[in-house]
Amino acid sequence: MTSSDSLFEFGRQQRSAAVAPLAERMRPRSFDQFVGQEHILAPDRVLRRSMAADRLPSFILWGPPGSGKTTLARLVATVTEAHFEPVSAVTSGVADLRRIVAEAGERQGMYQRRTILFVDEIHRFNKAQQDVILPHVEDGTVTFIGATTENPSFEVNAPLLSRCRVFTLNSLTEEQVGSIVDGAMVDSDRGLGGLRLTLESEARAHLVNIANGDARVALNALETAAYAIGSQDSGDGLITVDIISDALQRRSPLYDKAGEGHYDTISAFIKSVRGSSPDGALYWLARMLESGEDPLFIARRLVILASEDIGLAEPQALPVAVAAQQAVHFLGMPEGRIPLAEATVYLATAPKSNTAYMALERALDDVRKMPNDPVPLHLRNAVTGMMRAMDYGKGYQYAHDHPGHFVEQEYLPESVRDARYYFPSVEGKEKEIEERLRTWWAVDGQDQADRA
Repeated sequence: MTSSDSLFEFGRQQRSAAVAPLAERMRPRSFDQFVGQEHILAPDRVLRRSMAADRLPSFILWGPPGSGKTTLARLVATVTEAHFEPVSAVTSGVADLRRIVAEAGERQGMYQRRTILFVDEIHRFNKAQQDVILPHVEDGTVTFIGATTENPSFEVNAPLLSRCRVFTLNSLTEEQVGSIVDGAMVDSDRGLGGLRLTLESEARAHLVNIANGDARVALNALETAAYAIGSQDSGDGLITVDIISDALQRRSPLYDKAGEGHYDTISAFIKSVRGSSPDGALYWLARMLESGEDPLFIARRLVILASEDIGLAEPQALPVAVAAQQAVHFLGMPEGRIPLAEATVYLATAPKSNTAYMALERALDDVRKMPNDPVPLHLRNAVTGMMRAMDYGKGYQYAHDHPGHFVEQEYLPESVRDARYYFPSVEGKEKEIEERLRTWWAVDGQDQADRA
């Protein structure tokens, strides 16, 4: 590259930096400027020691948006002697990966210089694209660094994942986001210091809170607010709560309907209903609705909860859940949130029993493990003369012909004649079932309570 080319490239980079978003301009340039993640970046931690020795392992940075994954990967590039090749899984493909790997092999063979391949948003690469990387990580042609907001256990191929360390980044605390915001306000070189603005204390607190641990969200909203008033001719500008609220509009939810946030939140919702906490269940319901979760997905979970966790302790739970699903389908949103809330509270406060579900599991276990004996003759349906001649239905006793509409007879095949699957609890309506079974079959009620 000639000197004139170098000057041209320097000028291009300067112009690019001038128009870059504030969050990009304020990226830390050293580890001393990096805020947060002390649990992996402290001097005595393995990552810092590996960087100091210039012997980085392949690793994946997993954390929520705005926690510093890309920044950390770029900082690694400043302290290693290896060549750094960054790509985005959003804009790059197999051809780019193969070119980088080929150049890395040449660099290694000719100059004995290692190559770090950084793939941002690795979860957006499909299996075939991830497979391109695998053999070259395995033979040391490249050191791989991936960044992802999604759980690597689900989004990264097992063979590639097994060759990487996973470093988990945490959401930034409000204090840490506040520190980043304060730095941007006073930095005249890369930040907003030259605009002579003041960030009202209430506005700062609102910005830090609403950013939800995402430094990028906080800086982008701050920049929008700053330039909205920075061009005024009245001199110093005051960034107020109203301006920040207008710039940010709403909290940034840590939720992805196709990712781990989806599964973690619905898990918390289910466990809150099962645990009879209406407040917990309503909170997680609100989190899902605010994040744009499909309300019919939530309704389906309520139907499952009614069957699995409440069951016959409150037989009305299932009709209530199904009615909520139909109401959501009929009404749509936002009104559909009301029957969802009603069903959520009903199920959370209902008596709980999973005995019907567990009874089916025990029966399925016997079906899979025991011989599948023929249906006993007395239980078969004799619809033809030949069947009657073969004793189909012979000896069957019609329950309605007997007092109390009950008669004791065998209903199981020989291989499981003595099996018992259903052990009713003594919760809610199921207490009545337990009493009826004890009367009909002379079942030991205490034994049923122990098994329930």
